[in-house]
Amino acid sequence: MKAKKKGLQQRWLRNTLSIVLAVVLLCVTALSITVAAYYYSNMQAGMESRARTSTSFFENYIGQTYNEFYRSCAKFAETFEDKDIIELQFVNTSNRVVASSYGQYFSKTAVTSDIAQAIETKQMAVYSGSNPATDERIMAVSSPIIYSNGEVIGVLRYVTSLQRVDMQIVLFSVVIAVVGLFVLLIVYMSGKYYIKTILLPVSEITATAKRIAAGSYGVQISKKFDDEIGALTETINDMSNKIAQSEKMQSEFISSISHELRTPLTAISGWSETLIAGGESMRSADARRGLSIILSESKRLTGMVEEMLEITRLQDGRITLNVKMCDIRAEFEDTIFMYGSRSKQDGIELVYIENDKEIPEIPCAPERIRQVFLNILDNAAKHGGDGKKITAEIDRDDASVIIRIRDFGPGIPEEELPFIKKKFYKGTSKARGSGIGLAVCEEIVSLHDGSLDIENADGGGTLVTVRLPIGQK
Repeated sequence: MKAKKKGLQQRWLRNTLSIVLAVVLLCVTALSITVAAYYYSNMQAGMESRARTSTSFFENYIGQTYNEFYRSCAKFAETFEDKDIIELQFVNTSNRVVASSYGQYFSKTAVTSDIAQAIETKQMAVYSGSNPATDERIMAVSSPIIYSNGEVIGVLRYVTSLQRVDMQIVLFSVVIAVVGLFVLLIVYMSGKYYIKTILLPVSEITATAKRIAAGSYGVQISKKFDDEIGALTETINDMSNKIAQSEKMQSEFISSISHELRTPLTAISGWSETLIAGGESMRSADARRGLSIILSESKRLTGMVEEMLEITRLQDGRITLNVKMCDIRAEFEDTIFMYGSRSKQDGIELVYIENDKEIPEIPCAPERIRQVFLNILDNAAKHGGDGKKITAEIDRDDASVIIRIRDFGPGIPEEELPFIKKKFYKGTSKARGSGIGLAVCEEIVSLHDGSLDIENADGGGTLVTVRLPIGQK
């Protein structure tokens, strides 16, 4: 059980949980990248909008002298309202900060790529990365300031730290990672519970299967689920019942056949001893009677041996058919005539119901089909002989020849009908027999692509119906 549990859990962890972990990691990474891109793009758009507006405002001062212009820049920087979160710089073409909202100018050298790009292209440029002076992550937007003669005299530059944004992104990623781990934990716990709901019934099924293999036939497993496990439980229970039933039938068969063999052997042995002991003094009439009994019981033994051989051939698939076109009505009527005299001696009336329908020849093995007829008639006499009457008829429909044989005995208990054609099954009947005959009949009829059905007839008794196809498949 521990090895099985370990194996299933390892496979689940390796397969399902690893896939879920990969999906969670992918989602966390994708969401973090998406949020970072969203924050950075919004920040950049805001700074570009500020730079564009401020540059447009300074177009009013483009006609001033350089000194007046720079004084205007310094004054604008000093009155900049958002200096706590963003720095406004005015940078000349030598990369020198000439005015800053931080109040310090002509004291820094700005060397990020956005300044040179804005001066060179006369277009707004953006830089995102480390500040060369402090290694702090920053975002800068530079907008060129173009003098009235078309000359770029510097850039208006907004600079802000990315530290706060980066912390928000990291915090968001951590929250998403925690949620992902929580989801992973839920999947793990639910998976363990699911594995447990599989392992417990499987272990019970395994233990019961071992008991069945050890000989405890008929044991049952309680069904707890209406799913594949429930279906497996039902299958194991059904198998256990069938094995138990098969064992019971074989035990009954051995008991029955032992009794059947003992009776003729006792008669043969007894009369043989009587004949030997009597010598010449035994009357010829007694001797003939003894020899007649010995002959009859020997034939009985031979018949039982033949049945045993027949069931062996049936199990090995060695029943063969010598198929040819056959007058099935003639075969059936000959069997009825032959068996009728035998049944009359037992006080049973065998009635053949004639009809005017044309019964065609069919492809079959006549000796095997006659064996089927005789076996069914013999069963009717043994088990339904109390009714003192058996009826037999042959009929047809478009596809089949139909043979019906009915007795007027007590019938078969309904619970025994599904098993009546199984090997060795005798049910509650006390009549002599090995329980092999109907199984052999079923096999022979099946080899002819036909069917053999047994049911209780209306009004009492048992009806056996044999259908044989008019043409071979």
